[in-house]
Amino acid sequence: MPFHFCPQCGTKLQPGFRFCPSCGEQLSSSFGEPGAVSSTPSLSLSPPKKKEAASSVVKTSPASSTSCAHTETLPCTLSTVVTTRPALQKTRNSLRLNKDVSFTFKGVPLPMVPSTKPVAEDRVEAHTVTFQHKAEVEPTLKPSPSTPTKSPRNGKSKAKKARHSFYVEPLNEGDEMTDTTGKKWKLGKLLTQNSTEIIYEVLQTVSRFNSKESSHILKLGAKDGRIFNEQNFLQRAAKPASVDKWIKLNKMDFLGIPSCVGFGPHAESYRFLVFPNMGQCLQSVMMEKGELLSEKAVLQLACRILDVLQYIHSNEYVHGDINAENIYIKPEQKSPVYLVGYCHAFRYCPGGKHVEYREASRTPHEGTTEFISLDAHKGAAPSRRSDLQSLGYCMLRWHTGTLPWMALTNPDQVATQKQKYMEDVSALLSHCLGKKRVSTAFQTFLTAVMALQYSEQPDYSVLKSTLKDALLGLGGSLEQPLSF
Repeated sequence: MPFHFCPQCGTKLQPGFRFCPSCGEQLSSSFGEPGAVSSTPSLSLSPPKKKEAASSVVKTSPASSTSCAHTETLPCTLSTVVTTRPALQKTRNSLRLNKDVSFTFKGVPLPMVPSTKPVAEDRVEAHTVTFQHKAEVEPTLKPSPSTPTKSPRNGKSKAKKARHSFYVEPLNEGDEMTDTTGKKWKLGKLLTQNSTEIIYEVLQTVSRFNSKESSHILKLGAKDGRIFNEQNFLQRAAKPASVDKWIKLNKMDFLGIPSCVGFGPHAESYRFLVFPNMGQCLQSVMMEKGELLSEKAVLQLACRILDVLQYIHSNEYVHGDINAENIYIKPEQKSPVYLVGYCHAFRYCPGGKHVEYREASRTPHEGTTEFISLDAHKGAAPSRRSDLQSLGYCMLRWHTGTLPWMALTNPDQVATQKQKYMEDVSALLSHCLGKKRVSTAFQTFLTAVMALQYSEQPDYSVLKSTLKDALLGLGGSLEQPLSF
């Protein structure tokens, strides 16, 4: 039986075929006539004529995601015959192209891609598709699902940055701030300032031209600084309803937890907290007086602060930075004592489970170096014993004016001294008191708190009884004004 060959791709043809089944080439009528035999396949490298329909032969595979829609052919298009490789000879790039790239052809004639390789014996099913004549070629890349995308690590660096202190630039008197509830506060006189926070007198703005007289203070800090930690503590553990419930339950007359009446961010770099006026910080009072506190005053302060510590410890938090700057009293009513400054507050018992003791798990020496506990020096998370030990150091400093490590500037050397005297409370008292005689309450209190284990719950009632009995022995009481 006579046979024929396609003049374009060389595929063996049977008589009567009008199109090549492999490349789609239209065959002349002579191929259907007997005796017309072509023994040499031809490969045409010349471009097709301009008025032929634009068509391409595209090899498809099950893995291919490219979809082509048949469209009407335009009169002014080019015909291009593309002979593709057999499926087994696909390269990695061609496989990726089939999966990940779809094209839209616009306005540019399709380039002619001739086949320069010999035709393989394997038959590949071919489909003829027509591309619309448009202005440009627009590849649309689709990411491969097997390629993982790395998330940026900015979040980690921000979190790390937020742990450190940020310097706060003072604002102008008269500047107005709006808290999260919509209340407006106008800055008044600057009261105190350090590198990380500023305290202002503040007035609540009722209207644009009227400011309501109010006795409030505003604490200003860096937006990503430690003031956010204080705000979190106040929202979690110092809600006024919770404080009032505690006072009634324990039949107390007062509890020195500050009540936050407003907070919010300001501009792009500030955060603020608003409190009722709590008086004056103990440090400034002592500096104005130029005197040390009497033993009676120290015992009064210690009892009030111990009440606050028992409350915040029962709410799974520790203070972490007890010192005279974080204690507020009202000079005209010196009995109320507030413990403020919860920038270093730490949730030591989340969900009722005490954190484990791990040195170097936090930044070492966080807080006021002179008064922080040995745990804080070693980078361990503060616990209940940390607050009580800090209170003991403060009691000695307020009454005697000295501590063995007071003149040291290297925090590691301070930690070494604290380690030494933690094991010998009598030597600590001897160094601070000298020949001064005090009640046994100091030694009893310090010995008890220095002996506490990291996760041990203190016996607050025993500690307070020790201090209160000594106060009564000196003729004082918690209801009396502070004795300076």
